[in-house]
Amino acid sequence: MIAEAQERAPGMGLAPAFAAARARLGLVALLFVLAGTGWWWTLGQMRGMDDGPWTGLGTLSWFLGVWVVMMAAMMFPSVAPTVALYSRMGGERTPFSALVFAAGYLLTWTGAGALAFSIAYGGHRVAGDVLAWDRAGRWVAGGTLVVAAIYELTPLKDVCLGKCRSPLGLLLRHWTGGRSGAVRMGMRNGAWCVGCCWALMASLFALGVMSITWMAVVAGLIAVEKTVPWRRVAVYGTAILLLTLGVLLFTAPDAIPGLTIPGKSMDQQMTPMSP
Repeated sequence: MIAEAQERAPGMGLAPAFAAARARLGLVALLFVLAGTGWWWTLGQMRGMDDGPWTGLGTLSWFLGVWVVMMAAMMFPSVAPTVALYSRMGGERTPFSALVFAAGYLLTWTGAGALAFSIAYGGHRVAGDVLAWDRAGRWVAGGTLVVAAIYELTPLKDVCLGKCRSPLGLLLRHWTGGRSGAVRMGMRNGAWCVGCCWALMASLFALGVMSITWMAVVAGLIAVEKTVPWRRVAVYGTAILLLTLGVLLFTAPDAIPGLTIPGKSMDQQMTPMSP
């Protein structure tokens, strides 16, 4: 399919080429609309549910429903260029296969969410309320952020981020036609994205997975790492931020803006203003 599309490209008239470009632009716009809708829905569903680090996840079905919408909201803007590239390589003027590719990408993140829920559920069954804030929760959350900061600087993170930032080689090497191929390729791309971002998502759990504020912060860090031209600056900046948050959780959690500390009322968490 790629070869056929490339062969057609030199002789393609202006009108068909314009139509294909317009379809890809529409596809990217659609992904951003879906992301925006996801943010709007998540804001309504999660209002008042932030209990800070290690917020309870509810039932599996409820959590996965929220998780899928969260991933669409957080990931679709940064993965939109890859989806558009897939559409262009396929030489299709309709976005359906590209949307199937995006669905495959989201399917991998759904599996990651199910795994996270299983770990949380199993940990609770074995250790009880060990992650309560007044027990080990604060220290485990701080340690999670420090580990996430270290992971940012590892070779594995670098390889996975490289695949996410430059997906052309990956798509060419594993190109498979048809809708089932689109699903598999989307899932493969999603797997590299999970490898790139799992530590940042773990940080979200450690700061409050039901917090819109921290969800936006993590989504912003992911988008910056994947899109800005200054790759090293973005990665080192993320590592420094995560390390700083981890140290503050150990030493002065009240100094972290936007952090909900379990057991404290809203009035206690608000810093008094000087007269």
